[in-house]
Order: sequence, then structure tokens, then C-alpha cells
Amino acid sequence: MEFACKAGTTAIQIVASLVASEIIDSGIAIGADTSQGAPGDILEYTASSGAGAYVIGKKRIVAQILDTLSYTTDTPDFWRKPGEVYPKHAGRFTAEPSYFKHIEEAVRAFLQKTKTKPHDYNHVIFHMPNGKFPRVVAKKLGFTESQVKYGLTVDYIGNPYSASSLIGLARVLDYAKSAETILVASYGSGAGSDVISFETTKNLSLAQKKARSVDDFIKHKNEVSYTKYIRMRGKLR
Repeated sequence: MEFACKAGTTAIQIVASLVASEIIDSGIAIGADTSQGAPGDILEYTASSGAGAYVIGKKRIVAQILDTLSYTTDTPDFWRKPGEVYPKHAGRFTAEPSYFKHIEEAVRAFLQKTKTKPHDYNHVIFHMPNGKFPRVVAKKLGFTESQVKYGLTVDYIGNPYSASSLIGLARVLDYAKSAETILVASYGSGAGSDVISFETTKNLSLAQKKARSVDDFIKHKNEVSYTKYIRMRGKLR
């Protein structure tokens, strides 16, 4: 899949559609990425790597997909030409006309489509390019701090691009209870946003007992020093 940081949620949409249409019985949607930035670029401050994977099917469901919606435009805020080592971005242009516009438009359209309000959701996860953007967009859309707190994995691991919102969702599922509603809004430069809503089931508590938590993965994350990072970049070039 391609489409920058929303490729993972797009994969969920596609696999879920294949399951719903009974073309396949089950499938796996994976968002995996290694964020990149030129030495000295602002992107380096949140650079990280990670992956989130979801099995989608009709048996032993821990979270039911309720609805989904996507919003896209031709907004070139982030790009990398063939042969270039590092991507480039449009600075402040990546904020209001890109990240915020697409998530806000997508979420508002989704709420209108589903006839729901922000307070109808127990948890909400936004794409996390940094620690500020998801908090700001949550406030602008009417979500509270308590609704977003569990999904803010950027505070601990930075921005793993396509895995960002998927890892945030996984952490929410570690803390959620049965019969709770979850809203995910990803963002991908280019640009677009996918919105997906879920409702947890009674199977969640059993899965929580068996699965390794995201917090445990974070606790044992592999940190790379900046010196090693630069040396690795040199080898890649």
C-alpha cells in the first residue's frame, strides 16, 4: 500500500471490505514504517520505526468495525523524488491546509454521516506526527483530553508514520472495556484522512489477558543514539 502515513488504515479498510464481501474469510492489515528526515531537519525530532498489525475476520472479534469514511485532496505537503535519499516537506504548509484540514473535514463528515457527536466515543486516536497536532485537532473537534490520552503513543516512541495511528489504537485496546466506542482518524501526506469507528466486544478482556501490551513493548523499545543514527544514515547513502 502507498499513501504516506494513512496506508495502514487504508489496508484495514480494504481487508475489512474483502471480509464483508466474503471474498476472503480473514486477512491481516499491517502498518509498518521507518520515518526519515535529513540531518538537522525538524522531522528528526520525532523520527522512529514501528509496526501495527490487525487480524480482520468474523470469529472471536474483539472490536467490531462500525463504519468508515475517507477524505482526500491533491495537497503536496510532503514528497520524495526518485533517487533522493531524504523526503522534503512544505514546512508550516503541512499544518493547517494539510494535517488539520483533512482530519477535520473527514471527522466532521463522518460524524454527520453516522449522526454521532464527539461525546459518543470513549476513545479517539489521531495520526501523531508530533505531540502537539493530535491534541490541537482533538480540541478543535470537541474531544476531551480523557478521550485521547491512551492513544498518544507519540509521547513515548515518536512518529512511526504508517504505524502511528495503528499503534495508538492497539494501546487503546489495551485499556478499553467491552461495549466502548473508538474513533480513529489517520492522516497521510498527499493528502488524505481515513476515519474508522469501532465498538469493543466481550471478547476483549480475554484478549487483553493473553496479549503482550503496547506499554510493555514501549518499555523494552530499542533506542538508537543520534551518533549511531547518523552513522547508519551514512551507510544507507
